[in-house]
Formats: sequence, structure tokens, C-alpha cells
Amino acid sequence: MSQPVHERADATRNRRAILHAAEVLLAEHGFEYVSLDKVAAEAGVGKGTVFRRFGNRTGLLRALLEERALLLSEAIATGPPPLGPESPAEVRLPAFLDALAELAAGNIVLLAAHERACAEDKYTDPTYLRWHAHITDLLTRSHPDLDVDFAAHALLGMFDADLVRHIVDNGGPERLTTSVRSLTTALLRSAPAPKP
Repeated sequence: MSQPVHERADATRNRRAILHAAEVLLAEHGFEYVSLDKVAAEAGVGKGTVFRRFGNRTGLLRALLEERALLLSEAIATGPPPLGPESPAEVRLPAFLDALAELAAGNIVLLAAHERACAEDKYTDPTYLRWHAHITDLLTRSHPDLDVDFAAHALLGMFDADLVRHIVDNGGPERLTTSVRSLTTALLRSAPAPKP
């Protein structure tokens, strides 16, 4: 959830405190422990403040993931190569997936909690939709004969929290990045060649 342009200083402070509290509770106690009451108490704000700002636990976890993904979103929108718009699609896609692997490996607990909270509507989650649209756009430019919608879902499937945790626990973040890159390369090599 991006901050409003004219957000009051106390609202900004509260937002940061709430997101930090949610992150602390997730890291220390796990998904089941995180409730609006406990987050409010940890953040030192009223439950109504958390509810008005985020609506429910799902909204809170969505906002926390968006906060973690903000730098990546900015990099793909306006950043320099290889993530930014000046690079060709063939360069941007692996760079984006590398960055996504780094983000996933560094935020496994949050990713798992987010997936549980959004399980019923995973494919309509704003962050997921943004990532899917970006991959779809890059694939459309580089491999237009591919079923880009399905391929984008398949590529994002590599960032399932349980899979990320398993791979990172058995080879570290480097194994995740290398494996994602290898599978992506294999997928694109087997795809029909783009029309001239």
C-alpha cells in the first residue's frame, strides 16, 4: 500500500509503527499469533487505528509485502538497467526474477503469512497482479508465441513460500536464484521462436 502524497506526520508514524509491529510479531511468533489487537498493542496505537488503515489481517499483510516490494516496483518502473525500462525484455526478465528471488529469500516468513492470508484470492492480490503483469509484458515482447499468461503464473509459482524456504534451507539464497534462472532459461529456450 503506497503512502498517500499528503499523509499527516502522525499517520505516517502510525503506519510505520503498525507495519513494524506486524513484522516483529510475525518473526517472533508466526502467522497465527498476528491479530489486529496484538499488532495495535505492539505498535502502541488503538485497534481502531489499525482497522481503519488496513481493514483486516489480510490488508495488513498485503501492505507489509507491498512495503518490502516497493524498491523493486520503483526499479522496474523508473530505475536504471537491467531492471529499468531502458533495458530490452530479454535482459529485464532474468534481472527481475533475480531480484524477486532475493526479495523472497529475505522475507520467507512474510511471504508465507501473506500466502495464508490471501489464499482464497491469491490471483487478485495487488502485488501478485503487478508482478504477473510485468512478467507478461516482458514475455509478450520477447516470446509473443508463448502462452504468456500461463508462463507468468508458472514463473511466479517458483516463489511459493514453502518451496522458497525448502530451497534456501537446503542450499541458501544462491541456490534459489540459480535454480530460478536455470528453469527460466530452459522455459524460454523451449518456447517457440519470436516472429521476425
